[in-house]
Amino acid sequence: MPDYRRIRVPGGSYFFTVNLLERNSHLLVTHIERLREAVRKVRRQRPFHIDAWVVLPDHLHAVWTLPSHDADYSGRWRAIKIAFAKTLPKTERLSAVRVKKGERGLWQRRFWEHTVRDDRDYAAHIDYVHINPVKHGLVARVRDWPYSSFHWFVMRGLYPGDWAGGDALELPAGERGD
Repeated sequence: MPDYRRIRVPGGSYFFTVNLLERNSHLLVTHIERLREAVRKVRRQRPFHIDAWVVLPDHLHAVWTLPSHDADYSGRWRAIKIAFAKTLPKTERLSAVRVKKGERGLWQRRFWEHTVRDDRDYAAHIDYVHINPVKHGLVARVRDWPYSSFHWFVMRGLYPGDWAGGDALELPAGERGD
């Protein structure tokens, strides 16, 4: 059995990659409003700050900062996944294990997490979140992807509207999360 160890820092900032089970699905963008509502619901119950976010067809990347007394990002992701899944009809294929455990077949069980180390690491992960639609060939320019906090960053003057990234934004191997 794998031994998953996660670093938990109350009030810390974290980078996440969360995947659908079916990696060729478009479920997340097809049902973007349902996903957004699931996130809003969880944030009302268990607040956290969304520093950056991008939703792609079959996975998402996010940078969150948790409240100073709290390090339970896993519970928040579990709640978001459940809230989103409850809004969708049960049409997915289920393995015998998932049926036995009463699970849906929408999300991969685990997610990839990286505890942000410092300001430079934070900036690199924010950039990585925003360049991701270009990286995956979904758009040619970052500004053309609608499901991204990039637009919020441009409105606040944190990125120029024509920011498109580049090779310098690529994270080191092992820190990409997808």
